[in-house]
Amino acid sequence: MFKSLFHWKVLLNIVIAMAFFAGLVWLTFRWLEIHTNHGDEVPVPNVMNMKVHDAIKILDDSGLEYEVDSFKYDPKFRPFQVLAVFPSPGASVKSGRSIVLKVNPRTWAKVAVPDIIDRYKGLAFNQLNLVGLKVGDTLFEPSIQRDAVLRILYNGTSIKPGTLLPKFSVVDLVVGSGPLRNVSIPNVVGRSVQEAKKIIAQALFEVGIVDHEDGGKDESDIVYYQDPEFGSLRDQGMQVDLWASKKTPAELQNKIRQLDDMYRPKIDTSLAPIQYNEVPPPSIEQRPAVVKPPVSNTPSTSGTKQAVTVKPKTVTTQTAATPVSTVKTNTTAAPSTKPVDKPKPKKVVIE
Repeated sequence: MFKSLFHWKVLLNIVIAMAFFAGLVWLTFRWLEIHTNHGDEVPVPNVMNMKVHDAIKILDDSGLEYEVDSFKYDPKFRPFQVLAVFPSPGASVKSGRSIVLKVNPRTWAKVAVPDIIDRYKGLAFNQLNLVGLKVGDTLFEPSIQRDAVLRILYNGTSIKPGTLLPKFSVVDLVVGSGPLRNVSIPNVVGRSVQEAKKIIAQALFEVGIVDHEDGGKDESDIVYYQDPEFGSLRDQGMQVDLWASKKTPAELQNKIRQLDDMYRPKIDTSLAPIQYNEVPPPSIEQRPAVVKPPVSNTPSTSGTKQAVTVKPKTVTTQTAATPVSTVKTNTTAAPSTKPVDKPKPKKVVIE
């Protein structure tokens, strides 16, 4: 068995196999050296703070590839100035390696304008500041939406929400100043419903009830009546009701009279105006309290003579043959706020 292993033919096959394997390995490494430029390295040139066009030219001359990427805008540096290089300058790389250049853009990155239409101006200012936009002038125009944003202006041109603008751009806002008072109602009688709505909206009034005579909704119908009437003074934002029909005004005279009686009643000016006079309130006089004298229950004695002596607050009576009696007599006191003193009884001596 061992003799067969060391046979010259077997050994020859082993040598041939090993040589083939060694040659295959050598060819593989050789191909890798050629394909990867093994040992062929070049230093990364220093292109920091150069303009991007000059940096690209130097990289081309060095046999290197490049990728340009925008960096955050920094106003301290020039536009299109190279601010960073990767790999760093001086590092050894193979020929054909891609070098990444970070370049300062021309201006700030663009941001989308937020939707602030019909928003309160204070809230709109905050939203613009959050996205990096600045508020310039605030312009006011008549509108029923007081302090609400009506339009956004950029360089004098109206823009829509979502428009991309450079960061820190200045925008102007058109804000409603509130409705005007005592504005004349426009005349829309004889106009189509569609035209009447536009005229009312331009005058900053609201379209109220639109009553079509045939019950439809055709905006080509002609307005034959409106309330309030043309020329009336109203505050902006109030509604104007319309009545429209396909018929001519001559055919709608009865309907117009009914509407006049309902919405514009006539006032009889021939009557004298009612005058209102102020009547002063009656004066209250304080009268003195009247004190009634008490009724005496002492029966009178027949056949006796009474001698009455009038003294202050007392009365003395004398009789011939009657026992002594006491008579209470009250005098009418003068008006006073003090209570009336009750007189003390006195004895009367009959001789």
